[in-house]
Amino acid sequence: MRDPYKILGVPQDAGTDEIKAAWRHMAKAVHPDHNQGDPKATARFAEVGRAYETLKDPKKRSLFDTAARMAEARMNGETIMQQRQAAREAAVRAKAAQANAERVMEELARANAQKAAKAAAEAARQQHVSPESAEDIVERIFGAQAKAASAGATAHPQANAGKRTQAEAGKLEAEAVKPEEDGTETVAAAGGILQPLSILTSLVRRFTGSAPAPEKAPDQFAQVTVTIEDILKGSWTTVQLGEGREASFALSAGTREGHQVRLKGQGYKLPNMQRGDAVVSIHIASDARFTVDGFDLRTVLPVTIENAVLGTEARIDGPNGPVDVAVPAWSGSDKTIRISGQGLPDDTGGKGDLIVELRIMLWEKPDDKVTDLMRSMREGLFL
Repeated sequence: MRDPYKILGVPQDAGTDEIKAAWRHMAKAVHPDHNQGDPKATARFAEVGRAYETLKDPKKRSLFDTAARMAEARMNGETIMQQRQAAREAAVRAKAAQANAERVMEELARANAQKAAKAAAEAARQQHVSPESAEDIVERIFGAQAKAASAGATAHPQANAGKRTQAEAGKLEAEAVKPEEDGTETVAAAGGILQPLSILTSLVRRFTGSAPAPEKAPDQFAQVTVTIEDILKGSWTTVQLGEGREASFALSAGTREGHQVRLKGQGYKLPNMQRGDAVVSIHIASDARFTVDGFDLRTVLPVTIENAVLGTEARIDGPNGPVDVAVPAWSGSDKTIRISGQGLPDDTGGKGDLIVELRIMLWEKPDDKVTDLMRSMREGLFL
């Protein structure tokens, strides 16, 4: 059948009253008596009825929602190979772009470093001062940010390499610029050039980023049936996930019909993808004593005519033991008595209510006096 939500024109999170109101409106609009000239009116009316039958029943609605989600997951799974191929191609392109950027930046850095070193050596020769150290060159070319990166990259070298004596520093400064026989000066201390290049390479990698993380597999949907007692006790429940796999979890406060529990990393496992999650829908089994209405529990209390008219005290079975109920005088079958805090635990630290519905019952055998009284009330007393 078609999507019952679309047929009735309601959202997927619509409540019972909203679904019922939409059904009444649609049934009236497509009723064959109001569309006698339309040969398809009967089929549309039947379709609206089937949609309402599915959504008004919590069990049927939950089954339809689960089937729809599983169908959507299967459709998503058909594009997994395409997505994986696209991810691989994007990773290759990103890696090639990163390599090209690193190569270009290294060439520029080498040229700039050589030019700066020559200029510093020339200035030092003319002014009779020591040439710049490697750290000063990096600071002047790339700024304080590159120097900070250099400090971070070399924050924990070997203990003896991190401390230099004054004599070692002077030796490095003296070797930074070495005159050649033809009168030109060139950089001799290769370490002073390689260090900023390695720093620059790390900065390029940081800026361009790494390959994207593997894509996550689609969610796996499952359903488990629990009892009202399980929810009240917060019991552990086990769900079968297929292929011999199962998972267990505790029923937390806030569990009700249709509630979903997400189990991280318990879903589908597909090649080259992160394992997906398992999404478990909760279905509450039928109970002979109670009917579940959200976090509220409903039960029926039969009362006789005289107790409905005069009022009475009764004791019923509650979810946590016997409960005393006071039936007010002149209580009809449309009367409900709400006992707070006797329902299912919600997600705010409270509990739903126990709603007692009164049902007026006749005696097992007819009573002549009652029959005469009812006849006189209906037809009047004639002398």
